[in-house]
Formats: sequence, structure tokens, C-alpha cells
Amino acid sequence: MADSWIHMGTLARPHGIKGEICIDWYADSPLLLTTPLWIQAGDAAPRPVRPLAVRSHKGRPLLLLEGVADRTAAENFRGYKLLAKREALPEPDDDEVYLEDLLGGDVLLPDGQRIGRLDHFEYPADLELWVIMTDDGKEVLFPARPEFIVGFDVEAPAVVIDPPDGLLDIYLSDSSDNSDSSDNSEKNQD
Repeated sequence: MADSWIHMGTLARPHGIKGEICIDWYADSPLLLTTPLWIQAGDAAPRPVRPLAVRSHKGRPLLLLEGVADRTAAENFRGYKLLAKREALPEPDDDEVYLEDLLGGDVLLPDGQRIGRLDHFEYPADLELWVIMTDDGKEVLFPARPEFIVGFDVEAPAVVIDPPDGLLDIYLSDSSDNSDSSDNSEKNQD
């Protein structure tokens, strides 16, 4: 069942020559790397992996997997999702949520205005971006920082955000107003 998986991170680049892999880690605690883990390439079925060692390097987790003995082998796993089964993870506190539980849910402003639905997440340069799709097909990239998230309702599902000033204007302004300001009517006449 697809919704029994929690996307914990993404395997990034190899580190060193002994097969360690840097992880773009999305969970709050690197201790969760000691739970049973699975990897997934694209839309393929997840498959179990066995961590041999986990350590931190410059604030980023490094993972050594069974059967991955060198840099070349580690490179083959670049971009794979690192998953855990929901049942193996602790229940979130009342003020916490697994992001997967909000996917497809409504994204609302504090006044109740609906922006769109939460489509997916991206993690460029250690940032968490929520990709919101509006009803008219526009994409809004929302920086998911605590100060911009008002609350959520897992049952609905819905999330209330208070984006930084001007952010929605960038994405939702009507770009059909493409008036050509260049006037080529002036011609050099002798």
C-alpha cells in the first residue's frame, strides 16, 4: 500500500571511497536511520536495505549500506528515495505531522481563501519547498518554514499558510498582460 511509506530522505552523492552515501535528510531525527529502511528508484517497488553504519559529517548524515563497498557502487544509488514504513516510526505529536499525510490537501490562507492543493515537496539546497498547484494549473513554490505555517488538519487534509509578503503575487499574477512596450514605429526618415 503506497501510503504506508514515509519518505525520510534522498540518497545524494557518494562520500569518500568506501561506499558511504550522503543523505538529503528530511526527518527531524537522524536516529530514525536505525529503523528498518527501504530504498526506491523512481516509481519502482521499494526494496529493503540494511544500514551497516551511520555517522554525521558537517551536519549531514552519511550512510553505509550492506553490499555497497566503494564509491562506484554508492554512485549507483544517487537519487534513490530512502523510505521507512509508517508502522516502524513513532506517532507524531499533536503539533507535528508526516508531510505525506498532507499531500493532495487544500492549502489555505489564514482568512480561509483556498490557494490550491499540495502537490509534492522539493528539497533544493537543504530547503524544504512545498509545491502547490492552483486550480488553474499554476505552480507555487512555498518555502515551508515554521513562521509561514499557521496550522494543519490531517483529517481534511488541509494546511493553513501565511506566506511572506509578495510571494503569491509572483506566482499568481496574471501574466497574460504582455503588452509590448517597445514601439518600433519610429523610423529614421530623411
